[in-house]
Amino acid sequence: MLGWDRHPSHRHHEHWWYESRRRLLPSYQDDYVVSAIPAPIVTEIALRLRHLIEECVPCELDEEQITRPHSRVITKKVIKAAKEAGGRDHKSCVVFCLLVNKRWWKHQALVELWDADLHQLRAMACEVIAKQLIEEEENIDWLLHSVLLKRYSVMIDGQPTPPTNVIEKAVDLHALKVIGSSGYQKCVSFLWKGWLVQDENDPATFVDYKGKDDTSFWAHLDPDRMRAPMYQNATQMLISFMYLALYTSAINTVNPGGDIDVIEGLLYVFTLGFICDELTKFWKAGWYILGFWNAFNAIMYGLMTTSLVLRFIALSHGVDDTDGLRHHFNTLSYNFLAVSAPMFWIRLLLYLDSFRFFGAMLVVLKVMMKESIIFFALLAVIVIGFLQAFIGLDYADDQVAGDTVFIIQAMANAVMQSPDFTGFEKFQHPFGLILYYCFTFVVMVVLLNILIALYNSAYEDIYDNANDEYLAMLAQKTMMFVRAPDENVYIPPFNLIELFLVALPFEWWVSKKNYERINDYVMATIYSPLLLVSAYFEVKVARDISANRARGDGDDDTIEEWEQMDGQIDFEADGWNKKVETAKSNLEEEPAVAEVRQLREEVDRLKTLIEELHKAVVGPGVGNGAGKEAGNGASNE
Repeated sequence: MLGWDRHPSHRHHEHWWYESRRRLLPSYQDDYVVSAIPAPIVTEIALRLRHLIEECVPCELDEEQITRPHSRVITKKVIKAAKEAGGRDHKSCVVFCLLVNKRWWKHQALVELWDADLHQLRAMACEVIAKQLIEEEENIDWLLHSVLLKRYSVMIDGQPTPPTNVIEKAVDLHALKVIGSSGYQKCVSFLWKGWLVQDENDPATFVDYKGKDDTSFWAHLDPDRMRAPMYQNATQMLISFMYLALYTSAINTVNPGGDIDVIEGLLYVFTLGFICDELTKFWKAGWYILGFWNAFNAIMYGLMTTSLVLRFIALSHGVDDTDGLRHHFNTLSYNFLAVSAPMFWIRLLLYLDSFRFFGAMLVVLKVMMKESIIFFALLAVIVIGFLQAFIGLDYADDQVAGDTVFIIQAMANAVMQSPDFTGFEKFQHPFGLILYYCFTFVVMVVLLNILIALYNSAYEDIYDNANDEYLAMLAQKTMMFVRAPDENVYIPPFNLIELFLVALPFEWWVSKKNYERINDYVMATIYSPLLLVSAYFEVKVARDISANRARGDGDDDTIEEWEQMDGQIDFEADGWNKKVETAKSNLEEEPAVAEVRQLREEVDRLKTLIEELHKAVVGPGVGNGAGKEAGNGASNE
């Protein structure tokens, strides 16, 4: 049976499968990693938090009342109650449970559209509470290792879900407020720098990099440091620029004879390495990781492969070929190579997104592309309808549809805002001309303005949260390196060395220990220039870390200009603190509430003064008697 007629457990099972498969990259250790806290207990804590949020957000409110600082809905009492949901022993999974509740509310908003706004508001409340819990935590080590990086599961259909941590969950759910919190970004920064690395014996556990405070230069010449996302990203960026330089040199030095020189040979070797890397990702992770950049790279690599195949076909013909086929296929090969130029330059954006300017721009473009799906869906329906009408008119004229190419070209010109009305008089005048006028109006006036409105809305939405969107993209990029890392990092085209010179000759018969040693030697040789540079900078960072620890500061602390004289000034002794206390405003209360409270205090003081004045003039005894007589009179009446 289909749809809602199926058993609920089947739908839940499929939903669990979908949620576990939609992540960025799956961890290859999902099969044997277990939750740090038993899944039933985590589920119970999540249900407690769900009940708390249902009671705290009972009806639809303005989102600002939830997200504003010092909210009267998400108060300190609510934050404290959420923190205590896990008790003393299981409080580390509270933030994870809040993200689970966010997913539940988002799903409920899709299946219960009549209450979608309320469910979306409760999902936002989960984010706000989670952010407050992260930022209020003072024990940084416990926050990083237990709250953010420990893996937890919940129960669905009596089975625990694949364990995941808060860092991954927030990225998968696009929880911008959680991602934008200071503690979360500190964790992402440590992962990016390689200060937090996966334990070799337990890939589900992250441990501190022990050598980050070691000032010895040789201690940092370790090929395993290439696992750090920062170094992988820098290497990929460097290789990408080399790839572009090879392409530029190849396209500007055409070989009339069709021979493949060294530059072109290196260009095609690089391309082969990138193709193998894409295929490896697809083999390990499956089709659900395919995205825009995968499709973009696939098209570019397809053009490069076509160019190489055509070059081989040209080389198969002799130099003295009288038919000119060698020259023809050689020219065709360079044509495919030339049209790849825009894609080579656009591909740089894939590796420049770690810079804020390019990162924010790519986020905007990504959202715009999603918004444009509505436009292209409407355009496809309209184009097919009018195309069928034009072909029908053409066929009705002479029972032969001979102007199809002209019709398609004219409609494409209209979409590109360059309509050409000449030639449509012959399509059963005046029907063809009227139809083309209608098509041009619908496309240029209606659809294109809808597309502009969608783009404008997407641009405003993103740039309102530009900082959080950039941080979310950087966190996603970090997790792409961290979530399912290779034991040995061979960045394309060096993966060809791993494949043909290391894995195939040695992996099937050499012991694991010796195989790891061989990989270390090979990677040390390949990455030796990069390791020398990285070791130099890591030594400088190690000295800063040692100085910070000597002062009792955090490893990533830096002394700014305004902090240089903190220890030499005492604001308490010179009375400046008291002046500040009297000058600052109380942001936890509304101004109207503060004014009413002050007015009430003045009325109470005025009432007290009147009573004292009355007692002084009339006398206490007379006043009491008068009051009693007035009371008795009122009772008699």
